Amino acid sequence: MGSFDNVWEQIHQEQEWGKYPGEEAIRFIARNFYKKNRGKIKLLDIGCGAGAMTWFMAREGFAVYAFDGSATAVYKATRRIRDEGLHANISIGDAASMNYPDEFFDGVVDSAMLCANTVDNIRIILTECYRALKKGGRFFSTGLFKIGMTGYGTGEKLEENTYREITVGSLAHRGTVHFFTEQEIMQLWSSAGFKNLIIDSLERTDRGETDRISYFMVEAEK
Repeated sequence: MGSFDNVWEQIHQEQEWGKYPGEEAIRFIARNFYKKNRGKIKLLDIGCGAGAMTWFMAREGFAVYAFDGSATAVYKATRRIRDEGLHANISIGDAASMNYPDEFFDGVVDSAMLCANTVDNIRIILTECYRALKKGGRFFSTGLFKIGMTGYGTGEKLEENTYREITVGSLAHRGTVHFFTEQEIMQLWSSAGFKNLIIDSLERTDRGETDRISYFMVEAEK
């Protein structure tokens, strides 16, 4: 069984989603890869959605690969890359069984895809990311939502800290969401083989301070 949640196909069919990348993901690319020969640096955007990070990394001259489980999202990402005269290898795929060789990528970026899974699938995806990275390669994940942010504890409880069809806040009606602790991140990433973890976090409010947004950002090395 794959990890892709079909609710995201419906979301991408019905609305625009994620046209521009987050600042923290841009910062990760800039700090780790800007001073290298960009055309030879292979970067992967996992769960690329409509291709925000794919577009940014291609625009910056990297050798970019991307996939998503949503055919609509892949169509949107491919069309944008084509219309702007850029190049990226974009395909339909599942993060739990990535169709890339071992030790192929210099960097892998996750923009709030990993959190849309159960813990078992998160373990599998982390193992796949580790496998596909070169030794010394970097993995970055953002949008690892924290326990206690708005919406936590609502909807259907699937397992500890994992809920489906959250009823309030920015994560409402976004399928499955797992909420993390820093200790859990250390355990999951280390079990997959990653080292030198750097964990940061963001806290803010939204909708006139009615919603609390809080999540971790993790950078790790193979």
